[in-house]
Amino acid sequence: MRSIMLTLSMVCLVNVFGEDFASAGDWPQILGPDRNGIAQKESIAASWPGGGPKPVWEQEVGQGFAGVSVSNGIAVVFHRVGNEEIAEGLNAATGEKLWRAASPTEYQPSYNPDSGPRAAPVIHDGLVYLYGARGGLSCVQLADGKKVWQRDTYADFSSKRPSRGEPAEGYFGFASSPIVEGDKLLLNVGGSSKNAGIVAFDRKTGKTLWTATDERASYSSPVAATIDGQRHVVFATRLKVVSVDPANGRVLFEFPFGEPGPSATGASPVILGNSVFITGSYRFGAVLARAGRSGAIEVWRSDEILSSQYTTSVDYKKMLFGVHGRQDAAAAELRCVNPITRQVAWKKSGFGYATMILAGDKLLIMKTDGELVLAAADTKQYRELSRANLFDGRVTTRALPSLSNGLFYVRDAKTLKCFDLK
Repeated sequence: MRSIMLTLSMVCLVNVFGEDFASAGDWPQILGPDRNGIAQKESIAASWPGGGPKPVWEQEVGQGFAGVSVSNGIAVVFHRVGNEEIAEGLNAATGEKLWRAASPTEYQPSYNPDSGPRAAPVIHDGLVYLYGARGGLSCVQLADGKKVWQRDTYADFSSKRPSRGEPAEGYFGFASSPIVEGDKLLLNVGGSSKNAGIVAFDRKTGKTLWTATDERASYSSPVAATIDGQRHVVFATRLKVVSVDPANGRVLFEFPFGEPGPSATGASPVILGNSVFITGSYRFGAVLARAGRSGAIEVWRSDEILSSQYTTSVDYKKMLFGVHGRQDAAAAELRCVNPITRQVAWKKSGFGYATMILAGDKLLIMKTDGELVLAAADTKQYRELSRANLFDGRVTTRALPSLSNGLFYVRDAKTLKCFDLK
């Protein structure tokens, strides 16, 4: 009975407040409100006690690398248990399960043993969009998990899985999180036929609105921006960075990024005014390009400045904080760089691989070994404020963390935990 009452309360909140309520302190999609790793209006403590930040609740979870999305007091976790990909709505403050939406899956990875979903849920206007590891795209209601529509992009667009020697979807499954633009849901499907590299769906019905390019899919998620009065949705696909007009799919600019063979692109593009920064590893490094109405001009390209396997760099006062290196290689470096001058302002060698969130003037740096580091967003020097082990380190903490209303959500391969950072 209590679960039913909580669900009804959430329905009322969604209906009464709508999108305006959902925008305050929420983390509704990958990398937060603006898909850039920056938390909005979050005030977190400047240090933690000896035992680390206060734990609030935890839940056992199945396989997957999808981060948690939070809106209207509901935290949505997307994972796999048995032969089902499952989205669950949890009370964000208590972890109590409110609803469950499941879809069957046959996905079997060819490289990493984890077979769960990789793409973070997208919450918008009372709806949740889910993209599974084998291309299943669905929409459910945030209030109760009721299914609204479902598509099989693998079947619909001939999204051929590459062989073991060719990465993209074949190594790790489909992982690019879709993006909402107006009445459309845009996704780098990577269709091998029908000119369906990028597809726009009607976000309320799932109907295909347009298809564009023949670009294969990467693991990177797109971002949107207005540059010189033109709306852009920028994708880092398998071998290019491509911007399209969300109204019709027209390509606005593109430039090469990535290499064939055993390499991958996982970080999202970062919009810096009228420029686009994208980082990768596997010897192709990072690129800064200046965009305009006539296309994009490459400013610089380097593998020595800020080359990151999958961490999206965070912009702070025209400087970038990020990780230089790979999780599966020598210990990565934490760096602060100037993307205009290409100068490394400081670096913390041997730091280890991590992802990060910027909250005000502080960085929350979640290491893959389960340690959370709190540092000042200082562009002159590395200044550590606190650190704590949130997991035992025996399982890689790879999923991107989330921060909503002072609560920090992070998972490893077995457990989702919530901590109070206020």
